[in-house]
Amino acid sequence: MVKRLAILLPLAVLLAAGLYLYAVLTWSYSSGERAGWIQKFSRKGWVCKTWEGELAMVSLPGAMPEKFYFTVRDDALAVRIEQSVGQRVRLHYEQHRGVPGTCFGDTQYWVDALVPVEEPATR
Repeated sequence: MVKRLAILLPLAVLLAAGLYLYAVLTWSYSSGERAGWIQKFSRKGWVCKTWEGELAMVSLPGAMPEKFYFTVRDDALAVRIEQSVGQRVRLHYEQHRGVPGTCFGDTQYWVDALVPVEEPATR
């Protein structure tokens, strides 16, 4: 009985940890869009390299920008964002709360789409 428990207990813990990790990586807590200027974008990390960025959002001209920190997990999307640094864009994101560690990204906001925003014509 003790031998069986010594085998089943670690397996149950591993299964529970695996199910938790699967849940937090696939289901999002929230999703939405943010618009602004890509201010900073880089690949970071000692062991787990992730794409991390910063979007400057300005609500009114002359106001202090609010910064939106985000993570990108798709390399093809990372190339598009890298080419958009300094340009106005709209980012679609999903928020994943409870992800353990930083191997999946430094932030809980994972960007999955980028749409360039055309600047309005000035008179």
